[in-house]
Amino acid sequence: MRWLSKFIYKKILGWNVVGNVTMSKDTIKKAVIIGAPHTSWEDFYIALLMRQVIGVKSNFVAKKELFKWPFSYYFRAIGGAPLDRRPGQNKVEAISKLFKNRDEFRLALSPEGTRKRVEEWKTGFYYIAKKANVPIIMFTFDFEHKQNKISEPFYPTDDMEADFKFMQDFYKGVKGKIYEYS
Repeated sequence: MRWLSKFIYKKILGWNVVGNVTMSKDTIKKAVIIGAPHTSWEDFYIALLMRQVIGVKSNFVAKKELFKWPFSYYFRAIGGAPLDRRPGQNKVEAISKLFKNRDEFRLALSPEGTRKRVEEWKTGFYYIAKKANVPIIMFTFDFEHKQNKISEPFYPTDDMEADFKFMQDFYKGVKGKIYEYS
């Protein structure tokens, strides 16, 4: 499957991975992975192909209702974990337990929380990383240059404002699929 993903990602679509391409499944077993700018449904398959190319499995959370027959097997096979999204649930706590209860868990999500342009990122990913005591790894959806740039692991400090500036600087100048949402 990996050779087919590489062929589609590199030869057919013309994409490339740059930056921390040596990120190994053996060295970073737990992390919050944020991909931005998230502007299109196409980001999903680009991310799935990229993870095959670099050989690192990532996970995602989705509402628990999606994990019923006939889709439950597929969503779990591609790294999905069910999450109770009813109001009143402490999602940061629930997700940090996923990290605690698994030997390997790399949660991939969008810091924007939507495919539309936002003025400010959501903060949940940051609190999840802090609560689970795991690094944040950033990667881009750069459709202009057809590349996914991957950062070195970044451990959040106690200065959220400085941390967000550092992370957002990583994405400066990156154009998503729908440029005006970037």
